[in-house]
Amino acid sequence: MSEIVVSSRVRLSRNYEDLPFRNKITKEQSEECVQRTLEALRALPQPYTFLPLKGMEANEKKALAEAHLISPDLMEHEETAAALIRDDEKISVMMNEEDHLRIQGFTMGENLNDAAECAFSIDDALQEQLSFAFDPQWGYLTACPTNAGTGLRASVMLHLPMLTAQKQMGKVNQIAAKLGLTLRGIYGEGSEALGNLYQLSNQVTLGKTEKEIIDAVAATARQMAEMERIYRHKAEDKDAVAFEDQLFRSYGLLTNARRMPIKEFMAHWSNLRLGAALGRLPVSLKTCDALLTAAQPAHVQKAAGTALNDKDLDAYRSELIRNALA
Repeated sequence: MSEIVVSSRVRLSRNYEDLPFRNKITKEQSEECVQRTLEALRALPQPYTFLPLKGMEANEKKALAEAHLISPDLMEHEETAAALIRDDEKISVMMNEEDHLRIQGFTMGENLNDAAECAFSIDDALQEQLSFAFDPQWGYLTACPTNAGTGLRASVMLHLPMLTAQKQMGKVNQIAAKLGLTLRGIYGEGSEALGNLYQLSNQVTLGKTEKEIIDAVAATARQMAEMERIYRHKAEDKDAVAFEDQLFRSYGLLTNARRMPIKEFMAHWSNLRLGAALGRLPVSLKTCDALLTAAQPAHVQKAAGTALNDKDLDAYRSELIRNALA
């Protein structure tokens, strides 16, 4: 399903039993949260990078959020917030976000079980030495009641250009809602579905096991992927020339444009990935997915190595895109 599912993520919300929740915690207690987490995880077998957000350049923080390694909410608490990120970027541990810990496992393509295994490996390592807030009836206790229970949020990033073009997303949203799931934009709650990218995730964490949540998200993702395939075939059958013309026009612009604003890029990127998935364009899905992150504003600024105004940013993005697709 990698032609439709871009990535999979499992996130665990955890709070230490002896520290107050976010709205009551002191700076000293927040620092204690970070120190005890690092101490408990210091023997991890693979290399990790510790990143306190205080003092970090704004563009560096934005780049981490663009890569889904930290959340926008973590950036709002930069005075005490920190992240521990495995060097292969498949695991990140956010400290002092809405909850004391947000443990995230991340994989490319459709592989929620591997993402869950990554997240639970950290959860197990912590629980060998430390105790989390837990109630026999309500499960793991969290700052927001919607995360109580398993504290698990499973999500997959879906590329659904034809369901979007054919105005089927209302129906898709209804399917998700009936199953206790939700669809959000590329960066989660409150964000736009740029590039026809949608995050499918569970809304309910209480009253279901971790396996039931993961299985429900994975099964619904497969159902939506099949719907997307059907509409892709319908579009090709209806007017193959018009369908390919749309893909090649975007490819032509991406490989030749000298200035590319981010929203325009995302629209053309969607056609690029669709063409790659169908074998119509001379580009791989791996290149498309790498370009998705590399062309985001903070990543472009980082690649340039200097501050760019909006016009220069769009010009440098175009150069990066041309080089990637050359």
